[in-house]
Amino acid sequence: MSLSASTTSVQTPLPDCPLNTSTVLAATKQSTSWFFLFFFNIPKMTDNQENTDAEDASPSGSPTLPLRPPCDRLPCHKSSVCSRSYFVVVMVFFHVYIINVIALLFYVHYSSGQEDASSSSDAPSGGGQPQRSEARRPSPSKPDFVRDVSLTRIEGIRVGHVQKVSLVPGRVHEMKTLSLKPLLFEIPGFLSEDECRVVMQLAQLKGLMESQLMVQEGQEELAKELDLSPEEIFNLLDINQDGQLQLHEILTHSRVRDGIWLTPENLREIYDGLKADKDGDGLLNQEEFRLLSSDAFQRFLLERGVKRSQLVRNSRHTWLYQGKGAHQVLQEIKERVTRLTRLPAALVDLSEPLQVVRYEEGGHYHAHHDSGPVYPETACTHTRLAANTSTPFETSCRYITVLFYLNSVDGGGETAFPVADNRTYDEVSLIQNDVDLMDTRRNCDKSNLRVKPTKGMAVFWYNYLSDGRGWVGEQDEYALHGGCVVTHGTKWVANKWINVDPDYQRQARYQQLVSQLPDDENDDDLTSNADIQNPSIHQDL
Repeated sequence: MSLSASTTSVQTPLPDCPLNTSTVLAATKQSTSWFFLFFFNIPKMTDNQENTDAEDASPSGSPTLPLRPPCDRLPCHKSSVCSRSYFVVVMVFFHVYIINVIALLFYVHYSSGQEDASSSSDAPSGGGQPQRSEARRPSPSKPDFVRDVSLTRIEGIRVGHVQKVSLVPGRVHEMKTLSLKPLLFEIPGFLSEDECRVVMQLAQLKGLMESQLMVQEGQEELAKELDLSPEEIFNLLDINQDGQLQLHEILTHSRVRDGIWLTPENLREIYDGLKADKDGDGLLNQEEFRLLSSDAFQRFLLERGVKRSQLVRNSRHTWLYQGKGAHQVLQEIKERVTRLTRLPAALVDLSEPLQVVRYEEGGHYHAHHDSGPVYPETACTHTRLAANTSTPFETSCRYITVLFYLNSVDGGGETAFPVADNRTYDEVSLIQNDVDLMDTRRNCDKSNLRVKPTKGMAVFWYNYLSDGRGWVGEQDEYALHGGCVVTHGTKWVANKWINVDPDYQRQARYQQLVSQLPDDENDDDLTSNADIQNPSIHQDL
């Protein structure tokens, strides 16, 4: 009776049974056997078979210790432990299976989505499914062009380095590095004497025009259209934002806007005449600036009179077409420039015509950049139609300047580079202590580099840096240059600019549009752009 009472007490909870290592091993063994029985249909060993195997595995002659059951009341708890272990194992494998299925579904979904996208982009235009992909394509007027053209850039190596170049059959020219900032070269004997003579005669035959007019008319109307308060104009002119306008800040604005080259002495004279600078310190605060009307400079200069020497440039020029049907000498010069710059012929063909300039005695061109910086809101003049957008600013994007000297000048007329190979460039420091490095009439001798005009010689330089990927980068500010005043004789030069848009897509779109035009219409368009449609399209900055 006591035995049956003891047997009945087996139904007590599992924690009453001591849990040790033997208990865990036994439970794991039991659960494993049930797992294999269920999944692989392997027959489960009985307890007697297990005990027999254990006895056979014991060393001979050694006393066999009886295996203590994991619990004295194991017959009931054994099934409970096995059920729990079996449930845990099944649930683990079930969750792993579900996770694998979900991962497979995600993989199939994203793989099919990428295949649809690629097939829709590559599908030809037509009916059915390709028509849906047609809507995803960019507009036909603005396709994305793959950058498959790289602009060759000649290495300067070092100042004074000479390298051989083959420009005409049977002759080798020497090209010498003059500076690295900007990258500037000279090529003696680029043009023959006959070629120089023909270019000057063709320019005279076509007729030369004034490079810059005197005080431009219509400035008062432009001033009325300028919807800015005096305070806003003051803040825009105040470059360093110190609350005062220095002389160089006023001079920079006047030269760009009015085309008149005023010296610090001229500006002080204007201040005195308009009684603007009351304290006479040469600086204007906001109260003094309000005394100046927007057209005060123009009215004062008209009353006082402006001399030609006070203009930004004093010369006459014309444009000579170099395309099909042009004079043989002009076409040969263009082909020679293509070999010199090592650029694609299409870029040279679609660039500006050849500009021929004559400086009389006293002629000059103050320091300037041939090309301006290009910002997101700025469009290049030669690709503005291809951009198909309205932009508030335009600039002549001239990647390379090639300058030819058509005669030797008796006195003066050098090409000056004020900051060539300078360690740093600071526009404000160009005017210091009344010494204006941009003034080629008075301070040409203070420039870092000057090139003396020699008949037939050519110099060329890059107006932009490289972007590091074979295309046009930022503007090279060290390319600042000007023409020194001609003291004796006459100076004849010619300029060939290679126009490249820093925006590769706009340049490629422009070349595609031009290539679709008939040859005769293309030639007429290039010629009219230079002289008729937009007179300022090739205007120097």
